[in-house]
Amino acid sequence: MKKKLLCVCLCLCVLTACGAPSAGPGKPRIVATIFPLYDWTRQVLGPRADTVDLTLLLDNGTDMHSYQPTVDDMVRISNADLLIYVGGESDQWIADALEEASNSGIRALNLMEILGDALREETLLPGMEPEAVEETAYDEHIWLSPRNAATCCQAIADALEDMDIVGRDESGADGYRDQLLELHDRYLNAVRAAPLDTVLFADRFPFRYLADDYGLRVYAAFQGCSAETEASFDTIAFLAAKLDELALPAVLTTESADGKLAQTIVRTSQRPDTPVWSMDSMQSGTAPGADYLSVMEGNLDVLRRALGA
Repeated sequence: MKKKLLCVCLCLCVLTACGAPSAGPGKPRIVATIFPLYDWTRQVLGPRADTVDLTLLLDNGTDMHSYQPTVDDMVRISNADLLIYVGGESDQWIADALEEASNSGIRALNLMEILGDALREETLLPGMEPEAVEETAYDEHIWLSPRNAATCCQAIADALEDMDIVGRDESGADGYRDQLLELHDRYLNAVRAAPLDTVLFADRFPFRYLADDYGLRVYAAFQGCSAETEASFDTIAFLAAKLDELALPAVLTTESADGKLAQTIVRTSQRPDTPVWSMDSMQSGTAPGADYLSVMEGNLDVLRRALGA
């Protein structure tokens, strides 16, 4: 990774010297690494969104866990006034990018630092496939919690105000934060009213923050940031037995899963007609025209049905 970033930085120097893509004079340049952060920023900017050059870095369906910055990506960061990123293990490359940035005044907003004590470590759940290398790390999927989203949006609003990009009276932050907290209440009420309190993911499980927020019990094949793609017989048998024991209405996956593991678990169980539904983690973009709130509302609908409502 270091060697690749060194080569990228050398190319960056050449491109910057030759005239890299830039916004118009005086137009603030903001880069957000993944879709939720991009959409939050767009919503916080409100009516001022057209007055900035806002770029989504991972806009081609690339999973954040396997992303490698291109030369163009490094140039965008180098010229940015504000970089907004998650701050977990998948973002380790950002430190080198910031060190080489041609804009010495670039401001970087690490949202995991903002959340502080609200962060949760990745946990090896019962029956879950163990990692080849066991490392204690904080779960990166902070955006999959409307409550976290509200905190992060306030931090984004504060940064934009401090940089004189948007005034307090012009920001859409207050109204958007109200929508996020209203969505949080809807999740809370839906889980409280549901007949069940357990979900089963035949996939990676990036919804740790959402599960903790609403007191859900979870069984899953892999941790949220796992690079594993094959589950052992023991994991399949364990999850199939849980599906039988709990008589769950559905098996869940993330949007990027091919469904093969889920179908194997269903066939192994005594409930072969169990449907497989997906929830959108937004870690590799989302459908055209969607926004953070609409995706999370869709996830709420799937979760409600998965809990028997």
